[in-house]
Amino acid sequence: MYKSSISSFMFSTDHVLLPRMVVARLSCTLKNQGKRIGHCTKVPRNVNMEKLQHGYLFPEIERHELKHLKKYPHANVIDLGIGDTTQPLPTMVTSSMVDFVRGLSTAKGYKGYGPEQGEKALRKAIADAFYRDLGIKSSEVFVSDGAQCDITRLQLLMGPNLKIAVQDPSFPAYIDSSVIIGQAGKFVDKAGKYKNIEYMTCGPQTDFFPDLSTTSRTDLIFFCSPNNPTGHAATRKQLKQLVNFAKRNGSIIIFDSAYSAYITDDSPRSIFEIPGAREVAIEVSSFSKFAGFTGVRLGWTVVPEELLYSNGFPVVHDFNRIMCTCFNGASNIAQAGGLACLSPEGFRAMQSLVDHYMENASILLDALTSLGLTVYGGKNAPYVWVHFPGSKSWDVFAEILEKTHIITVPGSGFGPGAEEYIRISAFGQRDSTIEASQRLKHLLYQ
Repeated sequence: MYKSSISSFMFSTDHVLLPRMVVARLSCTLKNQGKRIGHCTKVPRNVNMEKLQHGYLFPEIERHELKHLKKYPHANVIDLGIGDTTQPLPTMVTSSMVDFVRGLSTAKGYKGYGPEQGEKALRKAIADAFYRDLGIKSSEVFVSDGAQCDITRLQLLMGPNLKIAVQDPSFPAYIDSSVIIGQAGKFVDKAGKYKNIEYMTCGPQTDFFPDLSTTSRTDLIFFCSPNNPTGHAATRKQLKQLVNFAKRNGSIIIFDSAYSAYITDDSPRSIFEIPGAREVAIEVSSFSKFAGFTGVRLGWTVVPEELLYSNGFPVVHDFNRIMCTCFNGASNIAQAGGLACLSPEGFRAMQSLVDHYMENASILLDALTSLGLTVYGGKNAPYVWVHFPGSKSWDVFAEILEKTHIITVPGSGFGPGAEEYIRISAFGQRDSTIEASQRLKHLLYQ
C-alpha cells in the first residue's frame, strides 16, 4: 500500500521503504498504466509546480476552443474570451517601428543591447504621459516586455517567505506566480483556495472592494483597478482606504493599472494619485490594452524611491538588480513604437482604439441587460461581468459555446468568489461583437 505520493522523499510498498532514486525509476514505470515512458533523470520536479491547479486559465480555454472546432469544423466561432486586441495599430506607430528596423541595416542606425531599465526617452515619456504632477521620476520607471512578466519578476524579487493578498476575483497570474515561487502553501479543495493566500472578497455585495476591517495583514497586496475580470474601477475613497491599510500593516501594494486608459469617470488611474502611496506601492502597467501591443510586448513598472524594506533599504535598488540580472531590456523595436504612441498624435490615435473597444462594451452591456441579466463592468473597462445565479461558470461557458459558438471565460478561473459569473471581452471586431450580441439574445430568450 502506498503511504505517500511518488513525488515524496520515500514511499512504501508492502511496508518496505524505498529511496528516492528507486522511486524515480518506479514512477517512470508506474505512469501510463505500467508502460515505461522513456528515460527519467534523477532531478525531482519542483514541488510548487505540483501545487498548481489544472492548466493556466487561458490555454485551458484555447483547448476547449480547439475541441469545439473539431466537433464543428465549419462553425463561425466568435472569440470574446481572452482579452486580445483586434484593431490594427495606427500607421504612425508601425511606421516608427519600421523606420527603426530599416536603420538596423545601416552602420549609423544599428543598435544592439539597450539599457535594461529601458531607453531614457521612453522612460521620460511614460513619466510625463501617465504620472504628470504625481512626482514620479523617469529613473523610477522600468520598461519591460509586459505587465505579466513584471508580476513574475516582482515575485522573484520578494521571494518565497512572504504572504500575499489578492482580490477575489482577480487575474490568475497573481495566484499562480505565488504558487510557483513558494508563497501559497497547500491548496484546500473544499474552499477552493490556497492556505497561505488571503482572498479579499470583491463582489457586488461589497461594492467590488474588500472589507479591510476583516482582512488579515499580509506582506504584499495585489490589487488591479480597473479590475480584471469585474471591470470595476476603485474610487478615490476606496484607494485611500487601501493605502492607509497598507501603511498601518507595513505592507506593499502591487497595483496593476493595465486598464487605466479605459476609465471614463473620475476614478484614479494610478495609485500614486493617492497621498502616501509612494511609500507603500509599486505600479505595473502595459501598452498591451492601451495601445494594442499584445503581440508587440511592452510594459512598465514604477518603483518609487521612498518605498523601503523593513531594514530601510530602497526596494528600487533591488528591482533594478532583478532587471539587470534577469532581463536584457525590452525590444528596441517595441520601444520605438511605444515612444510613438506617447507623442501627441500617437496618444490621440490610442484614444481612438480605446473608444472603439468601449463602444463594443456598450453594445454587449445593452444586449445583456435587455435580457434581464445582472451585468457589471463595461463602463470603466473593456470587460462585461455577467451573473448567472445558481450556475457553475464552466457549465455556462460550455452551454454558450455549444449553442452559440461564442468563446467566453468562466468566472471560476478568476477565483472561488466568481463561480456564478462569466467574463465577456469587448476586444472583438465590431461586426463580431454585434453578431455575438444577437446570438446571445437568441439563446437567452429561448
